[in-house]
Amino acid sequence: MPGTLPAAPQLIALDWGTSSLRAYLLGENGACLAQASGAFGILKVADGGFDATYVRVCESWQRDYGPLPVLASGMIGSRQGWLEAPYVPCPATPAQIAASLASLEASDGARIHIVPGLSCRDAQGVPDVMRGEETQLLGAIGTRDDALWVLPGTHSKWARSRSETLLDFTTYMTGELYAVLCGHSILGRLMPAATRSDAAAFARGVGYGLSTGADLSRKLFSARTLGLFGELPAEGLADYLSGLLLGAEIRDALSRSPAATEIGLIGEPGLCERYGAALEIAGVRAHAVPGDAAARGLWRVAVAAGLV
Repeated sequence: MPGTLPAAPQLIALDWGTSSLRAYLLGENGACLAQASGAFGILKVADGGFDATYVRVCESWQRDYGPLPVLASGMIGSRQGWLEAPYVPCPATPAQIAASLASLEASDGARIHIVPGLSCRDAQGVPDVMRGEETQLLGAIGTRDDALWVLPGTHSKWARSRSETLLDFTTYMTGELYAVLCGHSILGRLMPAATRSDAAAFARGVGYGLSTGADLSRKLFSARTLGLFGELPAEGLADYLSGLLLGAEIRDALSRSPAATEIGLIGEPGLCERYGAALEIAGVRAHAVPGDAAARGLWRVAVAAGLV
């Protein structure tokens, strides 16, 4: 009911990804007054029913406290989402991102503003993109003076920032590659359906992934041979493969940022803990960023865009 909140709401912030939607009701200075979430990601919304989904999640907030501006980020701004928000090239500041918001009018009359993704190119001119992670980064870069960030996930991102500017980033398909190798390659044949956590196997995999002298495609076969020769228990092979892939990712990423001494981890706590353990083996300190970085980033963009 109106008046029951500790402060007046100023913004509805939507972190709308592929599999889920997280909605935040934000007040002064981005304080989270209420939140809601559900399995309403863009791939789970039938027939492009994004308007109806937005109304379903936010109707009571708009009725009781509105009209409120709405700012969304994530895959909702992709070509498969509600409205495509074109990529902004790096380096990019909050002001540059805010200046490129896409917008549309919802059926309840609210203006929905959508944060664009970011793009960059590597030294060979090959493009890379992110969508959604840029908002998490904007919510994190003010917490510490780190210049290197990791966002673990199916497609992990390593991003560099300087002050409030997002300089560039690199994507690694480590999570997806792990799932494919376990489920659809010969490497998974020796892995039992029920596995157990094996810290020693994970550490051994990280160490081999970090090592020089062999290509990843060659190293991967060790996830089979070590099992065949009984040098790793079958229950630990999945952790070994995970560590091997993470070690290879970290080795490549750190070669691009050799001066990095500490890294900020942004994302799901379990994945951040796993990356933190692998980075410790690599001799690099890491710290996890407090949760809801996306909500803080959405507030920062809203301020830069003059929505609040």
